[in-house]
Amino acid sequence: MVVDRRTDSAAWYEYADSDVSLVTQWDDGRHAGPGPGTLATSSSSQPTTLFTLLRELDAQAGMQVLDAGTGTGETAALLTHRCGARMVTTIDVDPTVAAQARERLYRHGLYADVAVGDALNGCSSDVPYDRVLFTFGVRSIPAAMLDRVRTGGIIVAPYGTHYDSRDAVLRLTVDGDCAASGRFVTGVEFMKARAQRTVWPDHADYVSEWPGPTGTVVQPDQLTDAGFCIGLAVSGVTHTLFREEDGSLAAWFYSLTDRSWAAVRWPTEYGPGIVYQHGPRLLWGAVEAAVQWWQEQGAPAVGRFGLTVTPQTATPWLDDPGHVLPGGQWR
Repeated sequence: MVVDRRTDSAAWYEYADSDVSLVTQWDDGRHAGPGPGTLATSSSSQPTTLFTLLRELDAQAGMQVLDAGTGTGETAALLTHRCGARMVTTIDVDPTVAAQARERLYRHGLYADVAVGDALNGCSSDVPYDRVLFTFGVRSIPAAMLDRVRTGGIIVAPYGTHYDSRDAVLRLTVDGDCAASGRFVTGVEFMKARAQRTVWPDHADYVSEWPGPTGTVVQPDQLTDAGFCIGLAVSGVTHTLFREEDGSLAAWFYSLTDRSWAAVRWPTEYGPGIVYQHGPRLLWGAVEAAVQWWQEQGAPAVGRFGLTVTPQTATPWLDDPGHVLPGGQWR
């Protein structure tokens, strides 16, 4: 539904005051017209989700804060109100979005420093930050950001993998060695950083021969239930789960780092699956191992997982940094 304040102000204010996310840009600004575009690329975040991020950030008066992903400017406004004038830098990759947000902020006397650029490459300011907040989904924490946060500073980001579109709020504490570690808080879903969007593989580039089948007892619903664990344990893989024309369930997995692939089909709803896989990585073997490990750990929810990151590596863990997931450290 499209709402225009100029033609229906009552409906506009009703939606603006609702606990929903509101898309404010489609297709990186290329889309025009009253209807929706293909891909939502900027928005006003759902208030309850935004305040979950702000709660974890715990920004206080006098702190230097980087708001990565300016959008409408709402988050920068709240942070500037809390931390003080000129204590907040907000950066957006889209010059038009940044300019519109700057005008809104300054009109209300909220003088954040508004920059244009890719936050994944860092920010030109020389000031070390006490807090960094990402308001878009990331697949990795950029090394440039680890180097810009004070020891003991906090980074909060919606963090996810290429396995599926879901993210989780990650709260990291930066140590003195350009590394950070912390727990995931709760599941969310955000628009992904433009530079880290999943590019869906071309099937024809992967499947050049059809290997013999093997079997599996893993069920389709486990690919979703254990999805967060799978994404952390099996790096650089994306998948799709769907019904074939005869009603049976099937899944495809593609490695984004080489040409490995796997296909699984379940002829009956809860029966054993038939597996085909090929390439230097045995993808289904890794996915199956992650599902079994997740079950052995008591089917842990998102809040039991954590991540330790350095400029070169990311290490996912369960409950404490010493309890590393089956896939171990990845780059």
